[in-house]
Formats: sequence, C-alpha cells, structure tokens
Amino acid sequence: MPHQTPHFHFVDELSKASRKLRTLFDARVKQLGLTLARARTLMLLDRREVLSQKELAEELEIETPTMVRLLDGLEKQGFIERRGVEGDRRVKQVVMTAQGAELAKDVNHLAQELRAEFLRDINDKDLLKTIDVLRAVNLRLGDLIERG
Repeated sequence: MPHQTPHFHFVDELSKASRKLRTLFDARVKQLGLTLARARTLMLLDRREVLSQKELAEELEIETPTMVRLLDGLEKQGFIERRGVEGDRRVKQVVMTAQGAELAKDVNHLAQELRAEFLRDINDKDLLKTIDVLRAVNLRLGDLIERG
C-alpha cells in the first residue's frame, strides 16, 4: 500500500465524521418523529424564516423533486405552509407554522446538546483552527464546483 499522505487522512477522517454525525443526529431526531432531512429543513427555516422551495433545495443540496416531497410531508404534519409570491405563480415561499417553530426549537436544542456531547474534550483553540481549515477547504471546493 502506498504511503498515505496527511491529505488522504484529512479527507478520510472528515468523511467518517460527517457520516457518523449524520447517523447520530438522524437517530436523535427520530425521537421527535422526524427524519434527518425534515429536521435540517426546520432548522434552516428557523434561521432564515422564509425561503422559496428552490432556495431550500439549494441550501440543503437536494434536488427540487425531493424537496417537494419533503415539504409535502412537513405540510401534512402541520409544520410548514407554502405561500404564493405575488407576481410569480411559479414561486412558493415556505414558512414555518407556530407548531413547526416549536418543533424547530426542540431540534435546535437537541443539536446543541449533541454538539456539546461530541466536542466536549476539544479545546476552543483547536476548534477555531479546525474551523479555519474547514472554511479554506469549503472555499476551494466551491471554486472547483463553479469551474466544473
């Protein structure tokens, strides 16, 4: 096996951490009757308040048809409403209902507890350096995506 570089180990560990975090968060939000995708949608709407279906799909990095099905489920549960946009019948804005906002609070609290749990033994200095590295990686990845 060829020598594996720090670049290899960084990407490998980042991928593992991302998968494990998604798996753990998904298991925790199931206790609230949600899927990972529904919980992420509510958290995003809680931060941004009103987004179009297209904006939500882009932010969550999912295809529009998948977003429509996701929103159908959240709407049936009474957590969101879709509202038309005056002047453009094709655009639908998505807003949380009061019931959705309450659930979003619970999801955010659960996420906060989870972060505290798995980052407990990591000091702020190391976290801040890691954040800097991840921001640089994300900027580079964004540039590469734009260039195709």
